[in-house]
Amino acid sequence: MKFLAFILSLCITFISGNLLFSQVTNTGLMDTTSGLKIGNVSLGVYLDVYYGFNFNQPTSNENNYFVSSNQHNSLSINLSYLDLKYTDKTIRARFIPAFGTYMNANYANENGAMKFILEGNIGVKLFKEKNIWLDVGVLGSPFTNESAISKDHLMYSRSFSAEYVPYYLSGLKLSVPIKEKVTFYAYLLNGWQQIKDKNDAKSVATQLEIRPNGNNLINWDVYAGNEKSVENPSYRMRYFSDIYWIYEKNKWKITSCAYAGFQQVKDSLNLNKEKFWWQANFIARRAFKNDWNISGRVEYFNDPQNAIVPIAVGNYTNPSFQCFSSGLSVSKKLSDKCLFRIEGRQFHALNDAFERKNGQRVANEYQIFSSLSIWF
Repeated sequence: MKFLAFILSLCITFISGNLLFSQVTNTGLMDTTSGLKIGNVSLGVYLDVYYGFNFNQPTSNENNYFVSSNQHNSLSINLSYLDLKYTDKTIRARFIPAFGTYMNANYANENGAMKFILEGNIGVKLFKEKNIWLDVGVLGSPFTNESAISKDHLMYSRSFSAEYVPYYLSGLKLSVPIKEKVTFYAYLLNGWQQIKDKNDAKSVATQLEIRPNGNNLINWDVYAGNEKSVENPSYRMRYFSDIYWIYEKNKWKITSCAYAGFQQVKDSLNLNKEKFWWQANFIARRAFKNDWNISGRVEYFNDPQNAIVPIAVGNYTNPSFQCFSSGLSVSKKLSDKCLFRIEGRQFHALNDAFERKNGQRVANEYQIFSSLSIWF
């Protein structure tokens, strides 16, 4: 009942937000590269190079709480990959081997060569006359309005929302168009961002994508699964839902996402407890002459019981993580296939969640990035 109540509250929040912001935008799952097409086969390439500086200068030279563009004071490759696709009337396949600091951080728990697979799946069209597909393998995640592909999004760096949901999934995906503007997806998964199942208990997820007109996209996702593992032996069922809205028209793009989750935990007395976390963000971009753009983001992330955010290194012992963040980005499209960005970002946490070079804990952090992305 609690899960249904929080789903209902999310829907109410979204509807009220719709009344307040008549023009909202988002960029969720997108086909990343057009590629060179030869018959039924296409080959695409993507390269994202960045320099980041954290004014707290953490001793690890990594930005805590993030897997995307997380290196401090280093010119690095965030993500580079080859995108190989095959498509005909009844079969489709996609294989994306990838490298970079994002892969090193986000795939650290995967085994062997699995650490380098951004996506790898095969799809079969189930009916000749109906556009219903079953895809199997390592899949892109539908959760939140941001993916790992920075060029597709209004800001260079990722929001807290995207960093604390799966970027990838492993399992089955059933795609069913309900109406011309509505598509339903059902997932059977190994778990919450894991290629190899950690506990042999399968998880389920659903995705509903609605396109009311050419300027808007609304997406609603739900996840349920047992998250018990060696790393988290006390964890049991996790319930999660997010909703986001994409709007794009003329010189404006605006995106917003809200989500909430419950994590069931067995305490030392073998009693069930629940940890709750939620977040909300808003991002807008305005286009100017000569392919210049300015984007801004505000967000709030609340994980008071350390359900999903790991405790930072150092002498930080309070597991509560509640943080406000804002940022500003300026971008210039150098060509149809090349994008340059400069971005500044600031954080203010309720507790001393961030680490300085001298080991001191502070509530604030400031970061800057410059990036160059190319794709073809």
